[in-house]
Amino acid sequence: MKLTRLLFSTAAAALVSVAAYAQGTVGIAMPTQSSSRWISDGNSMVEQFEAAGYKTILQYAEDDIPNQLAQIENMITNGVDILVIAAIDGTTLSNALENASFADIRVIAYDRLIRDSEYVDYYATFDNFKVGVQQATSLVDGLKERYGDGPYNVELFGGSPDDNNAYFFYDGAMSVLQPLIDAGKVNIVSGQMGMETVGTLRWDGAVAQARMDNLLSAHYTDAQVQGVLSPYDGLSIGIISSLKGVGYGSGDLKMPIVTGQDAELRSIKSMLAGEQYSTVFKDTRELARVTVGMADALLAGSEPEINDTKTYNNGVKIVPSYLLEPVSVDMSNWEDVILGSGYYTRDQVQ
Repeated sequence: MKLTRLLFSTAAAALVSVAAYAQGTVGIAMPTQSSSRWISDGNSMVEQFEAAGYKTILQYAEDDIPNQLAQIENMITNGVDILVIAAIDGTTLSNALENASFADIRVIAYDRLIRDSEYVDYYATFDNFKVGVQQATSLVDGLKERYGDGPYNVELFGGSPDDNNAYFFYDGAMSVLQPLIDAGKVNIVSGQMGMETVGTLRWDGAVAQARMDNLLSAHYTDAQVQGVLSPYDGLSIGIISSLKGVGYGSGDLKMPIVTGQDAELRSIKSMLAGEQYSTVFKDTRELARVTVGMADALLAGSEPEINDTKTYNNGVKIVPSYLLEPVSVDMSNWEDVILGSGYYTRDQVQ
């Protein structure tokens, strides 16, 4: 972790060194402030872009697609040099990006792939298939730890169907779970599978809570649910609220194994309270660093560093990408990963 901090400090120092030429303006379009994760992303990018000498325009669209489109068009009109976009719906930006191209504005898709446009220059994200693998692996490990050899009663939740990442998360998880389902070691009691069935529009925790309520009343009057695959902490909190509402986590009714993603503060606290079992940590500071590096290279007329040229086909082109490594976090390593990296302080989580 000392090495991590050293590397991060070195990267920050390197950003400052490019300030001599980096005097452009970056438009940063974020989906919502309802998730602490996106607030952290926005803050990290503003801090690192401004340290590199850029001006920034940061706007949140509060999960309203027309609002995000209007914000992006305004950034184009205001003459930004680079657009960094975390799209609400990755399929709705084609016209805006064409306008950006006419204005000679380069576009970096940030953590969510923008689809159906040739005008997406680069993509900065995490290894999203691996996120799903880590979630399902943690789920299975937790089931074995809490319930023995099984078989296990499990329910599946997916992310928002308009977010390309949701399919990578789900497919990664099912690469682990499907063989266990086929072998009878994991039972999906409701029978609900596939993103078209288990997806959760806009990653809405209230929608996930309502669906969990329905699953429990329809399928678990006699059986007990033992595990829930949740792809995001905001959904996990809603799912846990539903479970606690019918008595899970009290008396002899064990709290099911519930996964998550983004290491949001309330989910870290939930883990410490013995409720949520795990999350996946994606260091937004590192993602911001990669994004600043891409912008630097584009404005300097050089090629950004990438490490993937095969995975992310947006329907028109394969978007050259840089994939960062996610980290699975549970009670065995949360202090080293979360506190050790300085992402949260101990006072924040207690």
